[in-house]
Amino acid sequence: MDGTLIALVAAAVVVAGILYAIIHFFPQTATVDKQKYQSRWLDIEQRLRPGNTESQQMAILNADKLLDQALKDTGSKGKTMGERMKSRQGVWSNANAVWAAHKLRNQIAHDEHVVVSEDTVRRALASFKRALKDLEAM
Repeated sequence: MDGTLIALVAAAVVVAGILYAIIHFFPQTATVDKQKYQSRWLDIEQRLRPGNTESQQMAILNADKLLDQALKDTGSKGKTMGERMKSRQGVWSNANAVWAAHKLRNQIAHDEHVVVSEDTVRRALASFKRALKDLEAM
């Protein structure tokens, strides 16, 4: 009887350990509201004004913010956006483009004199949109 109880407790501990490992070491993929992300993306595109530096920079900042929210909503691990992006490295269809777009956001946020061409803005926004699709947020 005592041996059976010990075996039962040991089995429960093993099962609990396996569940703990699954929960903490494998990324959780949550279902996101694609309609919400599509609506927010449309808003970013509608506010974009060709030739208007401020609207272009805001579009980049908002697209980056939207991607970060999607990373959080899909269960990406990490304290910073960079850490969350790294945790999903295998998801990106073009990781270099996503990182370049995020780095552009950082330049805009931290350097008030940064000059960004319309082509660079267009490519960065396309990269953010692709990243949202890669996360299945759109």
